Amino acid sequence: MSSNSMIRIGKNAFILAAAILLGLMIVSGILTRTVEAGGYERIQVDGRLQVVPGSFEYSPKPDYPVWRWFTAPVEVLYAPGSITVITIILFLVIVGGSFTVLERGDVLSAFLRRIAAHMQNRRFLLMAALQAFFFVSAAVLGIFEAMVPLIVFVVPLAHILKWDTLTGLGMSLLPLAFGFSAAVTNPFTIGVAQTIAELPLFSGAWLRIIFMVIVFTIVHLSVRRYARRVEGAPESSPVWEEDRVIRDAIGDTSDDVGFSGEQKRALLWFGANMGLAVLFIIATARIPAVSMYAFPLMALLFLTGGIGAGRLSGMTWRAIGATFGHGTVNMLPGVLLIMMSMSVKHIVDSGGITDTILHSIAGSIADRPPVVAGFLIYGATLAMNFFIGSASAKAFLMMPILTPLADLVGLTRQTAVLAFGFGDGFSNMLYPTNALLLIGLSFTTVSWIKWVRWTIPLQLIVLAISAVFIVVAVQIGYGPF
Repeated sequence: MSSNSMIRIGKNAFILAAAILLGLMIVSGILTRTVEAGGYERIQVDGRLQVVPGSFEYSPKPDYPVWRWFTAPVEVLYAPGSITVITIILFLVIVGGSFTVLERGDVLSAFLRRIAAHMQNRRFLLMAALQAFFFVSAAVLGIFEAMVPLIVFVVPLAHILKWDTLTGLGMSLLPLAFGFSAAVTNPFTIGVAQTIAELPLFSGAWLRIIFMVIVFTIVHLSVRRYARRVEGAPESSPVWEEDRVIRDAIGDTSDDVGFSGEQKRALLWFGANMGLAVLFIIATARIPAVSMYAFPLMALLFLTGGIGAGRLSGMTWRAIGATFGHGTVNMLPGVLLIMMSMSVKHIVDSGGITDTILHSIAGSIADRPPVVAGFLIYGATLAMNFFIGSASAKAFLMMPILTPLADLVGLTRQTAVLAFGFGDGFSNMLYPTNALLLIGLSFTTVSWIKWVRWTIPLQLIVLAISAVFIVVAVQIGYGPF
């Protein structure tokens, strides 16, 4: 591989994303001036704060000056919940540094070329297998954060197979996001929401399995069709120019795909570290309280795996340090974007209007026909997901309010959970306020705008299908209740 690194955010992509996020920060600030402040009472339930339905009261506006809209990206580093922000930032820079070490030691190149050599004639089978791995991990186990780093391996693999970065994201980030939306036993959406709604845990799975199979089929066929088009006309790719960096870094893919002894040892060491991470994540996937450790664990194992692989591949400690530092610097633009995305929620919370927005949404659902109420719950979750990315946090905030509303309008609680799950997941790959989306794109040169343009047709198709499933759930009295 050349001295260029594949993992960096493009200049134009960064400027565009930063401008969009700055605009969203300003809009959020304006909302704090135009929307009345208010709040619900909260109680501790199983160690988590949960709102008390019917307890909303308006309150005096907090003193929140305009200049703090623009210092919010820094404030998130010491505001409540700052541990999450700091952990995400450390995770991003460590993955960037470790991945760059793997590049420089030619460990990644040899590994990916070996896979491509064996699977070139079965590349679409490999595509389907990778997509299924990401999709099922999210839909069944609820694993999202821990899978995002694997994008750094799938994207260059897509290039070696003569595809592009969007195809690589379509084999990793896209099925991951859709899998989280098409949840079957996802403990962070279905599990928490059903627990709060007092439904049997993971009940009603049969309908969600049907939905999962349909969505996966659509995602696979869509990406497969796009990949075939790129194979036939590479320059038709929307990211042809941006991908020049990755193509230069990969170099001539006709090189010998054999491993040296040093590369084998380095790959075994790195694989062992990643294997430990996967075992931990699978073992704790159904324990939402442990999910906070996913980022620190992955960061630690990427660090030890990357540095150890670099040393085993023959790099000196000085070369490892310099290369690691170079990789972390490449991630700094992504760090700023993460801070800006997190600041949108911080601004709304500081202005005291988060609960007011939820209260207004709840009022619009009351006294509606069941089908309309189902759609409004879907839309309400989409709206709240703009400000609150965490699925379980959103469930603890919304489900205590949505559950009695569902009972009042004749909507089964199971249908309310289904609509909540749809709304929580599908916007994960669209909203620039979603830190995980920005992390995934930061591992590539794809801008947020080009990502949205590429995914929005698929998003609209799945939106229509999910709407049909909500109507079906209402008509059949999807339950048990």
